[in-house]
Amino acid sequence: MGQPKGEIEVKVEFESVTVDARGEVIARTRHNAEIFTEDIGKGVSLDMVVIPAGSFYMGSRQNEGGPDEHPQHFITIKSFMMGRCLITQGQWKAIMGKLPRCRFKGDKLPVERVSWNEAQKFCERLSKRTGRLYRLPSESQWEYACRAGTTTPFAFGETLTSDIANYNGEHTFAEEPPKVYFHSTSEGGKYPPNAFGLYDMHGNLMEWCADNWIDDYRMSPRDDDAYKMIDNPYHVVRGGSWHDNPQLCRSAARIRILGSDAEEYIGFRVVCDIL
Repeated sequence: MGQPKGEIEVKVEFESVTVDARGEVIARTRHNAEIFTEDIGKGVSLDMVVIPAGSFYMGSRQNEGGPDEHPQHFITIKSFMMGRCLITQGQWKAIMGKLPRCRFKGDKLPVERVSWNEAQKFCERLSKRTGRLYRLPSESQWEYACRAGTTTPFAFGETLTSDIANYNGEHTFAEEPPKVYFHSTSEGGKYPPNAFGLYDMHGNLMEWCADNWIDDYRMSPRDDDAYKMIDNPYHVVRGGSWHDNPQLCRSAARIRILGSDAEEYIGFRVVCDIL
């Protein structure tokens, strides 16, 4: 595997959890992941996780989600690398200089109030800085990475709790009791990773995808490509946020947002090819 200048490769071991419909942990599983840490300048680094190739059924199971999450369809994914965490304010400043008007301040907190258009500019400048082509994930890449081999509504099982994700825990999804609403973003690594070693794929911030919005999956790509429609100003966000109920944090949940909008509940992470 090629390794760009300035990157350090490590293999890490970590634990993911599985919960039942009551939100109780029923399994703890050890996993391994390959992490590339790239120096992006100004003493700031970026951790990228190798996501293995595979296939999965994208979209919701019957009676789980709305019409925009159907029909469930088979997707094949090539191996790629994805940001271990959301892009942080410190990483944004290292590449872009000036920070957006974030509601929640802190170099280790994820950057928010970033539009799709601004996220694209970040990817372009990061690519120029590193010599590697960084971009936003396609919807299929995002959902595949979020699920991490699972078919349940969440990568952690049948529901969420505020012990394993940052969302509005006052709302429930299954049989779990109401819990904490944190009212803010959180640093990556506070909550357990999924089985691929990715943090905050459920909650914290919604995440921009490369795709233009499409109302359902009848005409969508059947591989890891993004759906592109030049005249469509709407793009897809995934994963839910600190402000959302668990229904919006499901692996298959998707929201339509104008590419020019920059809200306090939207951020992003990056992907790139394996060289």
